[in-house]
Amino acid sequence: MTIPPQQHLRLNRRLVAIAIERLSSSSGSRVCPGPNHVVITSAQVLHTPSSPESIMSRLDMAAGISVLLFILLSRGQCSQGSEFSPGHSAGSLPVGAAAADRRYLLYDVNPPEGFNLRRDVYIRMASLLKTLRKSSDWVLVLPPWGRLYHWQSPDIHQIRIPWSEFFDIDSLSKNIPVIEYEEFLAESGGPFIEQVYVLQGYAEGWKEGTWEEKVDQRPCIDQLMYSEDKHGYYRGWFWGYEETRGLNVSCLSVQGSASIMAPILLKNTTARSIMLDRAENLLHDHYAGRDYWNTRRSMVFAKHLRIVGDEFRANFLKSSDEADKTIFNEDWTKVKQKPREPLGGHYLGVHLRRKDFIWGHREDVPSLQRAAEEIHSLLKKLKLKKVFIATDADRQDLEQLRKLIPEMVRFEPTWEELEMYKDGGVAIIDQWICAHARYFIGTSVSTFSFRIHEEREILGFDPKTTYNRFCGDKEKDCEQPTHWKIVY
Repeated sequence: MTIPPQQHLRLNRRLVAIAIERLSSSSGSRVCPGPNHVVITSAQVLHTPSSPESIMSRLDMAAGISVLLFILLSRGQCSQGSEFSPGHSAGSLPVGAAAADRRYLLYDVNPPEGFNLRRDVYIRMASLLKTLRKSSDWVLVLPPWGRLYHWQSPDIHQIRIPWSEFFDIDSLSKNIPVIEYEEFLAESGGPFIEQVYVLQGYAEGWKEGTWEEKVDQRPCIDQLMYSEDKHGYYRGWFWGYEETRGLNVSCLSVQGSASIMAPILLKNTTARSIMLDRAENLLHDHYAGRDYWNTRRSMVFAKHLRIVGDEFRANFLKSSDEADKTIFNEDWTKVKQKPREPLGGHYLGVHLRRKDFIWGHREDVPSLQRAAEEIHSLLKKLKLKKVFIATDADRQDLEQLRKLIPEMVRFEPTWEELEMYKDGGVAIIDQWICAHARYFIGTSVSTFSFRIHEEREILGFDPKTTYNRFCGDKEKDCEQPTHWKIVY
């Protein structure tokens, strides 16, 4: 059955051209051998040399092109060993120029988890990749952003978003080799992931005092979010890429840090592309250690978002890096010690989480009235006149906040700006502005606030001006956030 290309296959036609070029440049018949190599003659696929358009019309779109490209690109390139090392972007290599033995680590996170928790999971995966690279050539494939619970702006296309929209890829690459997902498609040969491991806990749980790190292949506890099609491939969410298929899917019960997966990936499977779904089930290898902070420092926000935040600071808060002593070094690897203590802008930075936190963390999240009282107290104490507030409050709460806090300043993008930066970009701009404030106060156990703590720690702020949170209405002297000191 021929499947209409506009419905089920959005492969870049460049891949088709590359496949044809390889057929024509391999003596008309042979594909370079690799693991599980397959020899294909052009006569078996094409009756006569032709254009990509004519070839595509002759092949079954669902299987023919995908399988052809998968074989040609992932198995058929005789690499000369163009090795990748941190500091050199994997995505800058020509398509198909990856080393023949390169392997790809992909991952995803539980759908309800938010933007900032996912950033934390990236740090765990980076640690695992470093462990894997001690044995062989691995690259981390960055999972496209999209379909997040907190990204609720209507009429904005927010799936298949590459990491470059939010982060500086060159900075990430100075820590570990990374490529975007679409670069993986081009480099590996098509929309196939050879092995998907769904990570889960142990059905029997664990008893207090008997913790041990372990991983075992077990029956799936929850219903799989993957379905097998008639060709034996597995369909799933795959970051909104409908054409992507998993070749094998199985469940692993895990209990331990990220690198506990290394022996499984190195010894128990020969798959070149491996996806860890529900990767949040793995813990940090060395939380808050040097490796953690190196990865965290490499997660530099995309420059265009930093520029927007800086312009907002200048125009509405009279804040600049020169006056605030917050000069930013574009190359994080050149920062070898804590920067001189910055002053920060002449404003108070606030993160006030609402929505699900109002009922989910009722005891330690303040009412708007209580929050306003604390803000006014801090403004007076710090002799500040303006407060920048990052919040997910709804329209009704925002109106109340404006009445309670006339000094409030917010970054409120136009529709065009929102379409350009997306909800994730707006969140980053909010965090960037809060990170440069004279003093910051956030919301208890919020990963949004945690990420601001880290940004301010990287900038060198006094912990007393950073690790602060609102108390709930019934809390008198609530426990403040822990100071995780940066390590170089």
